[in-house]
Amino acid sequence: MRSAEHRSRPRAGALAAAALAGAAGLVSAQTIAPPPASCDKPLYLTFDTGHMGVAPLVAEVLQRQQVRVTFFAADEKTQTGGDSLDNQWAPWWKARAAEGHAFASHTHSHAYWLADERTVEPRFRIRPSAGAFAGRTFTWTAAQYCESIQQAADRLAHVTGVKPLPLWRAPGGKTSPKLEQAAQACGYRHVGWSPAGFLGDELPSEKYPNDKLLAQALQRIRPGDVLLAHLGIWSRKDPWAPAVLEPLIVGLKAQGFCFRTLRDHPDYRAWIAAHP
Repeated sequence: MRSAEHRSRPRAGALAAAALAGAAGLVSAQTIAPPPASCDKPLYLTFDTGHMGVAPLVAEVLQRQQVRVTFFAADEKTQTGGDSLDNQWAPWWKARAAEGHAFASHTHSHAYWLADERTVEPRFRIRPSAGAFAGRTFTWTAAQYCESIQQAADRLAHVTGVKPLPLWRAPGGKTSPKLEQAAQACGYRHVGWSPAGFLGDELPSEKYPNDKLLAQALQRIRPGDVLLAHLGIWSRKDPWAPAVLEPLIVGLKAQGFCFRTLRDHPDYRAWIAAHP
């Protein structure tokens, strides 16, 4: 995925973040996990939020396999009728923080970028898929898009007690150089995924069965890849995680791979260090 260089976060945003940190007793994400052991074939498994139906299973597998991942969170509708960052799910997020996972924004309203507007000041055509305005199309300024990124990060900080990484992921991976530049100006670097890291859990299971996706991933994944999965996909009839997640982790470990969070990714370490 594309990414650009940064400017520092606006002062008002920094002050707000500092106030939140003080109020919530946040700790830096970098202090949660011990320094990683030597790892010659690292992989960076990431999860975006979804309907959360498989979230308990995902947590069990990750803990059993002692794998740490990075969660990109939006406040999405869940199978239980709430939202993925609401108080019902707060204990789940808090437990993941205690285990040493990392967290980053997926925009609060899961706001899809549709197009850059042809305006002097950056403006973007956006369609949220979560929240009160889901399904409607808007034109947002750079500041409005940054607000959605920051809102998800603030909520993550509240439910985990950990300061999220200064990273974000555009819903669907849909973005543009102008949008990424705007996000970097307010302190957030974009993270996509590697071509082989697209694990296919949002594809139709009739055409892409779980055994096919597992075999494909084990064959194609290479060291340094950023992998993408979700905490539940509404449209997939045969859920991916129960059938594929643990066999995939076990199979990749057998090939000599190890798992790290994006805190340790060489493309983002310096950015994270510069935005504590």
